[in-house]
Amino acid sequence: MTDNENIVKILEACGVSLYDTEVTSEFDRRIFRIYITSKEGITLDKCAHVSRILSPIFDVEPPLEGEYLLEISSPGIERKLTKPEHYLSSIGDKIKIKLNNKEKIIATLDAFNGDNIVIILDNNEKMTIALSDIEKARTYFEW
Repeated sequence: MTDNENIVKILEACGVSLYDTEVTSEFDRRIFRIYITSKEGITLDKCAHVSRILSPIFDVEPPLEGEYLLEISSPGIERKLTKPEHYLSSIGDKIKIKLNNKEKIIATLDAFNGDNIVIILDNNEKMTIALSDIEKARTYFEW
């Protein structure tokens, strides 16, 4: 089985960075999804290129046991924030947070220190939130 460390090295050789991976099921099919980023942005051609590089490697060293579909994608404009590096790279961005108590907050991410985030609310008030109090967080784009 291919581990994330090997995937990271392969992606870096392709000129992109690993944002995240997920295993999901859609229409009774398992999907191994790899989210990639780059400073230049992610295009369909870049996703196809990465897929062409990874597919033969995964044929020899599959990332999952059993059948699955491989998908390469951008994390999108509204990206899930699940890892420390996600929060660090999103400082200054608007984020949407759902707390464990189901409260929802939209604010600007001001700081991240490993255990907490600091956000700036619309009224310019700063608030510190423990990561352990966050059920879900993602970047937020006002359309």
